[in-house]
Amino acid sequence: MSSDFNELTINYEEDGILLVKELDKEVLSKGAWTTILYRYQNWNKSKEEYSKDMYTIRRYQKREGEYLPKSKFNISSPEQAQKIITVLQKWINSEQK
Repeated sequence: MSSDFNELTINYEEDGILLVKELDKEVLSKGAWTTILYRYQNWNKSKEEYSKDMYTIRRYQKREGEYLPKSKFNISSPEQAQKIITVLQKWINSEQK
């Protein structure tokens, strides 16, 4: 792993092929527990192309100076991402009233 959260990545290469390609990331929180939202694509071996954009939220715990992966949640589709956004926005708006 890494001692700097900026160096954390979900890029994954096997046999010279980048199977998981990180497109972007946003650090949602940092500290002893760091949460990062990633946008990525998977390599489709049969089609020889990358998938549509996908999203995952990863949590890391810093122990002995290194960030260790602790949990992840994969957002399965743009539709699911939109539902999450809609519900969170509804909850946030109701709290602000």
